[in-house]
This record gives sequence, C-alpha cells and structure tokens, in this order.
Amino acid sequence: MLQSWGVQLMTMLTVTLSVLIFSFFFLIYTNMIHVGDKIGGELRLIVYLESELGPQQQDDLKKKITSFRKVERIVFISPEEAFAQLGKQLGTDRDVLEDLDASFLPYSVEIYPHKNLKDLTHIKEFSDYLENLPDTIKVQYGHGWVERFGYFTKLLRFVVIISGFLLILTTMFMVSSTLRLTLYARQKELKVLRYLGATNGYIEGPVLLEGFTLGVLGATSGLFALFFLFQWIKSHFSGPGLMNLFEINFLPWPYCAIILFCSVLFCTFGSLLSIRKFLKI
Repeated sequence: MLQSWGVQLMTMLTVTLSVLIFSFFFLIYTNMIHVGDKIGGELRLIVYLESELGPQQQDDLKKKITSFRKVERIVFISPEEAFAQLGKQLGTDRDVLEDLDASFLPYSVEIYPHKNLKDLTHIKEFSDYLENLPDTIKVQYGHGWVERFGYFTKLLRFVVIISGFLLILTTMFMVSSTLRLTLYARQKELKVLRYLGATNGYIEGPVLLEGFTLGVLGATSGLFALFFLFQWIKSHFSGPGLMNLFEINFLPWPYCAIILFCSVLFCTFGSLLSIRKFLKI
C-alpha cells in the first residue's frame, strides 16, 4: 500500500465519497420517517355531519367506522365545542368571532387512526369509506400535505436504494481494479512466490487485508465527514422552520455500524474478486 499510495489514496477517497453520499440520503430519509411518525401520531380525520346524532346513531356510526379500520379513538364535536376550539386557535385574534355564534358550524366527528395506519393509500381508502357513510357532508384530513409528504418519502427511499446500489458497484469496482493493477505491477514477485511453493491462501491474505483496510478507512472517513456536515448544517440552519419544529438526529450507532460493516464487506469481496481472477491467469 505504501508503494502505490497514490492509487490507494484515490481508491479510499472514492469509497469515502460513496459512503458519504449514501449515508447523507439515508440520514435525510431516517429523519423524515421520524417526522412522519410524529405527525402520524397526531393525524386525524374530521367528518362533517348534516345533523346531530343521537346516542344510538353515534354507537352505530362507531361500529361502522371500527368495522372498516382500527382507530385509536372517536370524538363527537358539537358546534359549540368547535366554536370554543376555534376561539382557542385564534388566540389574540378571537375578537373576529364576537359577532358570530356557533350556529354556522356543523356537527363533526374527529377520528384518530391507529398508529399503524400510516400508508397514504390506506388513509385515502379510509377517507373514501367515511365519505360514503350516511349523513356525511365532507371528510378532511390534510389530503394535499399527506400526499406530498408520502411522495417525498417514496422519492427519498428510491434515492437511498439507488445510492446504495451505486455504493456497492463503486466500492467493488474501484477496489478490485486498484488491487488488480497492484498485482500486475508485482507479477514477477508473485511468480517467484509460486515457484517457492506459496499457496493461494498465502498470496490472497495480504490482498484481502488491503481491501479490508480500504473499507475501514473509507467508511470511517465517510461517516466522520457526514457527522461534521450534519453538525455544520444543524448549527447554520437551525432557526424558525422545520429544524426548529422537529428534532433532527444523526444516524444511530447501529446504522453506522451496519454501513461500516457493509463497506468493509464489499471492499474485501472486491479484493477477493481481483486476486481470484489474477490467480486464474
């Protein structure tokens, strides 16, 4: 490695950059999933009704709702209660309601879906079912925002998968090509070892160790670079906005360990491919 340090350095930097790109998108994805879990816990569907429901009608409606999908709780809201909630939401601007009463507000039902009900398709199916129930005027649940958030997380998942696939190809190709060049440069030395009775395992050992070292150094450098990038972004862009509403966290240590392990595995496997092909020549 010292004799061909220039090529080895370029290979390590390539592995570092690949790990950095993959882990960066994976960091964004894990935080968006965390944000989605928090928002999903507060997600509710509001069903506006044509008229007030009696106790028996409320029980029948609850049975119809729970028969289609499991929910956390169902709350019936009267116009007076909705008017009071609206006043609390307006805060200091509640004086705009002074000339109004609760009569303009409809009766409604707030439905809090089960926490496992996170998929956009299921939420939309649930909303369509509620709209077809008797006495239902309209169903609201922030459809536009939930849909955009769902598409964004799907796009991030696709980017993470593609970057992970490119990480595998890049590390294996670069490590394999670099070590193959090193082996060609030392071809005469390896032939002498062969004549002296060196086994395949004796020749493969240093090459596998070299790939292992490149994987460890490249992945460690990539994760450290991601950590410093994360700290810089958090310190320079923290303020009013998304990062102030939700806590953005670095990758958990188990995820970092998995990324490190996979990088070492791919680099070692790439070195194994190079030496096996060389030994067959």
